[in-house]
Amino acid sequence: MILETRDIGKTFGSVLALREVSLGVAAGQVTCVLGDNGAGKSTLIKILSGVHQHDAGTLLVDGQEVRFSSPREALDQGIATVYQDLAMIPLMSVWRNFFLGSEPRKSFGRFDVALAKKVAREELWAMGIDIRDVDQPVGTLSGGERQSVAIARAVHFGARVLILDEPTSALGVKQAGVVLRYIARARDRGLGVVFITHNPHHAYPVGDRFLLLNRGTSLGEYGKADIALEELTAKMAGGAELEQLAHELKRE
Repeated sequence: MILETRDIGKTFGSVLALREVSLGVAAGQVTCVLGDNGAGKSTLIKILSGVHQHDAGTLLVDGQEVRFSSPREALDQGIATVYQDLAMIPLMSVWRNFFLGSEPRKSFGRFDVALAKKVAREELWAMGIDIRDVDQPVGTLSGGERQSVAIARAVHFGARVLILDEPTSALGVKQAGVVLRYIARARDRGLGVVFITHNPHHAYPVGDRFLLLNRGTSLGEYGKADIALEELTAKMAGGAELEQLAHELKRE
């Protein structure tokens, strides 16, 4: 495993945000973390990305225990997070956003514009992303295209684990399909992908493993061979709780 949690826990004052949550992220696999609002998904990815520190359990990278004190430390270990807001500047060009904060330089510290455009174009093509013109403002791209640029950027800058925070939540069916295709391509390039979503119909086509969260606790981690889409959807909708309630009522 590249990245692993074992019984991770996190509290904020008297609020228990996560309790004994375990997951593993392997190279060339997509691990989907599913749950409704308040399930603990955001807290989990903030621990993985160095925004928060865990209070209990163990976080491991390449089998070694770590405790990130900042997102930079996580990034230095190859763990890149793409948030919903994407941290892009709409009026800037695609290539400027691609290199934002990490611009290639010529001698004497000058910005190498030609190289930046060339690399951005080549990296986007390598991911199968067809951007008409890297000079166009990134704000003119569709939501799915902007997500794909963010994914390609993370891959270019050496991500080994790519954490995607609800990348399809605000997209229509077609654009969500675009993003799912690039998630699969990142996996095929050997990255470990953590796909955070509340939509099992988006997770199941690309997922290899599925972690279900509910109110900060794990409902289980499943391989694709172990759970069908219908069962996954039922568990997210409270199917397991309803089955338990029905069983208890029968005994009464």
